[in-house]
Amino acid sequence: MNKKETGLLVMVLGLDLLTKIMVSRMMELGQSIPIIRGFFHITYVTNTGAAWSMLKGKMLFFYLMTIVAVFVLGWMLKKTARRAKITRIGLVLILAGAIGNFIDRLLYQYVRDFLDFTIFGYNFPVFNVADISLCIGVFLTLLMVFLKKEDGDESA
Repeated sequence: MNKKETGLLVMVLGLDLLTKIMVSRMMELGQSIPIIRGFFHITYVTNTGAAWSMLKGKMLFFYLMTIVAVFVLGWMLKKTARRAKITRIGLVLILAGAIGNFIDRLLYQYVRDFLDFTIFGYNFPVFNVADISLCIGVFLTLLMVFLKKEDGDESA
């Protein structure tokens, strides 16, 4: 990783950890604060699984998968051309998100979540900054794959 990519990883990871610390120290578990009533709340919950509580309580699985993912992502970054900036940013964001949730799982055996949206009557699973980073990273990486951009040819 170059300096900018390392900076992005540290920034996202720092924001994730800072927001989790703030929410867990300032709110009671289960507490919900409406920001935009009926649309967006800060709701402090914990999750021992993945999205929608899939694989709830399977910590060993999550530990192993994250360790594998970090090595695979590191290998992918090493193999991805420096000029393939969007793909590399996507991989760094996935890495930052994976590490952010991994830290929670190691320290607490659960992930701290707090961003709670209801859109068109559907209450999405509560998530955090690491989850946002993962989603944006996957989107950017898949976008480049689906657009079949050659390494370094990421212009639109």
